[in-house]
Amino acid sequence: MHSQTNEQALESAIEKKLTGSCLEELKIAGTTVDSVNERAELYRSGNGYFIGSANDFNAKFAIDEVRFWHFLETTQPEELAKLQKQNDWKLKILERLDRLVKKYGILRILRKGLEVDDAHFTLLYVLPLASSSAVAKVNFESNEFSVTRQIRYSITNPREEIDMVVFVNGLPIATMELKNHWTGQNAKVHGQNQYKFKRDITQPLLNFGRCVVHFAVDTDEVYMTTKLDGAGTFFLPFNLGHNYGKGNPPNPFGHKTAYLWDEVLTRESLANIIQHFVRFDGKEKDPLSKKTLFFPRYHQMNVVRKLIADASKNGVGQTYLIQHSAGSGKSNSITWAAYQLIETYPESETTPGSRGVTNPLFDSVIVVTDRRLLDKQLRENIKEFSEVKNIVAPAYSSKELKESLESGKRIIITTIQKFPFIVDGIADLSDKRFAVIIDEAHSSQSGSAADNMNRAMGSNNVEEEEDAQDKILEIMRSRKMSTNASYLAFTATPKSNTLEKFGELQEDGKYKPFHLYSMKQAIEEGFILDVLANYTTYKSYYEIEKSIEDNPLFDTNKAQKKLRAFVEQHKQTIAIKADIIIDHFSSKIVSTKKLKGKAKAMVVTQSIESAIRYYLAIQSILKEKKQPFKVVVAFSGKKTVDGIEYSEDSLNGFAEKDTRDNFDSDDYKILVVANKYLTGFDQPKLTAMYVDKKLQGVLAVQALSRLNRAANKLGKKTEDLFVLDFFNSTEEIQDAFDPFYTATSLNKATDINVLHEIKATLDDVGVYEWAEVEDFVDKYFKKVDAQLLSPIIDLAADRFNSQLELEDSDKADFKIKAKQFVKIYGQMASILPYEVVNWEKIFWFLKFLIPKLIIIDPTSDALDELLNSVDLSTYGLERVKLNAGIGLDDAETELDPQNPNPRGAHGTGTDEDPLDLIINSFNEKWYQGWDATPEDQRVKFVSLAKNMQTHPDFKNKYADNADSQNREIAFVKIFNDVIANHRKTELDLYKKLTQDDAFRIAIQDTLKRILSA
Repeated sequence: MHSQTNEQALESAIEKKLTGSCLEELKIAGTTVDSVNERAELYRSGNGYFIGSANDFNAKFAIDEVRFWHFLETTQPEELAKLQKQNDWKLKILERLDRLVKKYGILRILRKGLEVDDAHFTLLYVLPLASSSAVAKVNFESNEFSVTRQIRYSITNPREEIDMVVFVNGLPIATMELKNHWTGQNAKVHGQNQYKFKRDITQPLLNFGRCVVHFAVDTDEVYMTTKLDGAGTFFLPFNLGHNYGKGNPPNPFGHKTAYLWDEVLTRESLANIIQHFVRFDGKEKDPLSKKTLFFPRYHQMNVVRKLIADASKNGVGQTYLIQHSAGSGKSNSITWAAYQLIETYPESETTPGSRGVTNPLFDSVIVVTDRRLLDKQLRENIKEFSEVKNIVAPAYSSKELKESLESGKRIIITTIQKFPFIVDGIADLSDKRFAVIIDEAHSSQSGSAADNMNRAMGSNNVEEEEDAQDKILEIMRSRKMSTNASYLAFTATPKSNTLEKFGELQEDGKYKPFHLYSMKQAIEEGFILDVLANYTTYKSYYEIEKSIEDNPLFDTNKAQKKLRAFVEQHKQTIAIKADIIIDHFSSKIVSTKKLKGKAKAMVVTQSIESAIRYYLAIQSILKEKKQPFKVVVAFSGKKTVDGIEYSEDSLNGFAEKDTRDNFDSDDYKILVVANKYLTGFDQPKLTAMYVDKKLQGVLAVQALSRLNRAANKLGKKTEDLFVLDFFNSTEEIQDAFDPFYTATSLNKATDINVLHEIKATLDDVGVYEWAEVEDFVDKYFKKVDAQLLSPIIDLAADRFNSQLELEDSDKADFKIKAKQFVKIYGQMASILPYEVVNWEKIFWFLKFLIPKLIIIDPTSDALDELLNSVDLSTYGLERVKLNAGIGLDDAETELDPQNPNPRGAHGTGTDEDPLDLIINSFNEKWYQGWDATPEDQRVKFVSLAKNMQTHPDFKNKYADNADSQNREIAFVKIFNDVIANHRKTELDLYKKLTQDDAFRIAIQDTLKRILSA
C-alpha cells in the first residue's frame, strides 16, 4: 500500500490534527460520527475540535444544527426555556439569526450575542484573560469548535461541495478548498479558480460576512480572502515567507502549510482572531456590502502575538524594533498591538513592572505617529473590539495628554512633532507603566526628542534640594530608556542608530529587528508594487557660456556643484523638463487610460523655489495644450520667487488642509512637491513619479515608495508604474534600496570612545574653560534667568569668533566636531551602560554654544559672482537608461555603526581654476549627449534656424501667428520638414531626434529661442 498524496489525504491530516481522529480512522474502526456523539471525550480530542458530520449542515441558514443546538442546550438552557413554549421556537431563533447576519455579518453576533424576544444568547464565550474568573475559563471550554468535510452548501445544487468548513458553536468561521501539488494542482491557481468560477456565491454560506475567511490551501501555500466576488475575488497570501521572500520554508515535521492547522486554527488562536483581529471597515450606517472585512495577514498576526508574549514574559522596560515594509499594513498592526497591549498581563509576580498577575501590565499605551488618520482608525477599530467606550484619546497638547492620563484613557495618540513639547508638561509619572508605540521610527525619535519623553515618564520628585551634580545624574538616568516604559518602534527603513537603540542585541554583538516583514516579501506577495521595475534616468547636458571677459579664480569643486544647482533650477531648464513630463504623462499615462483613467503623478523637486517654478511651468503647458486636468503644488510656509511671494494656498486657490483631498479628485492629476508628502502619504492612484532631486538612503526609499501602494479595484500593476529621474543614476537608487530589501542588521555597536577623542580635541582649542562649563550647567539646571546664562556662552563664542584668531579651517573643524559630539551623545546617552558626567555637561554647554559660532566661507561671495558670470547657452537631456529594471540584492544587509571616526574640516585642500577651465570641464562632464563640438553645434543650430526662416509657412503660420496652439503646430511641422530635408547630410542628428523625445524637445526649445532673438 503506497502513501496517499491526494486532496483527501490533506483533508484527513487537517481533520486529525484538529480533532484527534479522522473519518478514515473511524471507518476502519467500524465507528460512525453519529455513534460517538455521546462519547464527548473521544469526539473532542486532538486540538479540542469535534468532528462534524456533513449531514448536520443546514444549507438555508448555513449552520451546523447539531453543534448549534447542543451548545445552547448545554450552556444556556434558562434562556432557551423562555422561548421553548412557542411552537416554532427553533425557526424563530434561526430566522432572527439569519436576519442579523445578513444585516451586520457574523462578527457582531459572535461579539454581542443574539437577542430573541426576552432571551439573550451568547454565541461565543471569549478567551479568558489572566484576570478572568474561574467561570470565564469554564465558559470558554464550553465552546464547541468543529470541522466538517465535504459540506453540501448549495440549496439549489445539492451535489456541490466545499472541502472543509470550520465552525464555532455551529456558526461557520472559515471555509477551505484544498489542493495537493502531488496531484498536479495548487492553491494559487486551481484553489482560487474553484472559489472564483465554480462556487455559487449566492448561497448563504458564501455570502459576504457570513464566514470570516475563505482559505485556498495546498501543501506548500495558503491564500485567503474575506469576500467572494466571482472573477473579481482578490486573494492575499497567508504564508510565513521564505528567504525574506514569498512562500513557506520547509517543515521537518510535515507539510509546509501545517502552521495553518497547528497554530492558526487552534481554539485559542481562532478565538483570539475573532475577538481582537477581525474587523469591518466602513461607516456605521453603510450597508454590509459596502464594508471591507479585514482578516490579519500572517505577519501582522504573528508580530502582535510575539510582542504580547514577550511583554508578558519580560515585563516593562523593553525595546522592540519591528521592520515591516512600506505599504504592508503597519497601521493595522499598530492598531491591533495597541489594543492588545492594554490587555496584557504579566506572567508572574516577579515580572518587571508587575503589580500582580491579575492587573494589566500597562496603564496606558501611547501611539506616536505622523499619521493623523491613525487616530480616527484606532478609535473606530477599537470601538468594535471593546465593550468600554472612549478608551482612545487624541492628545495634541500637554493639557490633553495630562487629562487623558488622569482620567484613565488607556490608549493615547499624539504626533511625533508635538511629543517633545507635550511631555514637558507631564507631572511625575514614574508610578505608571507605559507602552510607547513609535510609528516610522527614525532619528527624530531616536535622539533628544525621545529623551524629553523619557524624562517625563521617568522623573522622580525628590523632597530635598539637590545640587547640580545630582540633577545631572538624574537627567542622565531619565535620558536612558525609562524602566517604566516599553518602546515599540515600527519602521520599514531602520538606520544604524535606530537598530542600536531599539534592536535586539545578538550573542555575536550584532543588532537585529525583533520582527521582520521585508520589502522583498511584500513585493513578491503583491502587497506593494516594485517601484524600481520601470526606471528611466535622464542625464542633463549643458553648455555654459561665459558672459564676462576676465578669468577670476574659483574653488573648482564648489564651483561645479554651484553651477549644476544653477543650471538645474534655471527657469529655462525647468521649462524643458516640465515639457518632457507633460509630454510623457499625457501620452503614456492619461491617453492610455492607466488605472481606468484615474492615474496620477508626483513631481519631486530640489527646493521650494524649484517646486514653484515647476508648478508655474506645468500650469502654463497644460493651459497652452488645453489639457483637461490640473496641477497642484505642496510646500510649507511662504517663498518669494522673482519678486513675488507665493504660498501653497495662494497658488492652488484653496486651503492647505484641502490639498490632499483635492488631489484625490479627478480634476487634479499632478502633484508638485519639494519635501512635503515624500513620507507617509498614501495615494494608491499615484502611478508615475518625475524626480528632479538628489535622493539617497532612507529618503530615496520613502519617496519612491509613494508609488508602491496597490489599487486592486483600479487594476494597478507593477508594469503601470513609471519613474523618470532627471537627477540620480540607477546605481545610486539601487544603493539606496539594497539595505532595506530584505533584513537589516547592525554589525556592531557604535564605538562611543570617539567621544573621548572629540572632547579632548575641543578642550585643547581653548574656546571654553572647564569652570565656565560647570558654571553654565549649574545655573541652567537651577533654572536661573536666561540673562545670567548668556554672558557665559557669549564669552566662549567671542573667543572662537575673534580673540583666538583661529584660521577659517580651524573654526570649521571645531564646529563640525562640536556638532558631531552633540549628535552622537544625544543619540547614545539613553543606551550607555555607564555614566560619564563630563560628557553630559559639555553636551548641554555645546548645544547652546554652537548656534553662536560664526564661520565665514570666503568663497561664498565669489561663487555667487560665478553665477553672474555665466549664461546658460544650451540645455538638453540625454536618456541614459530607458525603462530599466533595478535588481536588488536579496542577501541580508549589515549596516556599519554611525560616526566611527571623528570628523573635521582639515585635509581638504582646494583646487582653484580660472573660470574658463571650470566652464569647460563642467560642459565636458555634463554635455555628452551630442557627438559634435560646441562650435559645430552652434553652426548646426544657426543653419537649422535659417532653413526654418526660409520655409514658406514660417512668416504667416509661425512668426506672425498670435494663436499659441496653432503656432506650436506650425513650428513642429516646419521643424520636421527642415530635418527631413537634411536627413542625408545630418544622419546622426536625425537618428537622435527620432529616437529620443527629450533630445528633440531640447533642440526645439533652443531653436525657438534663436528664432525669437
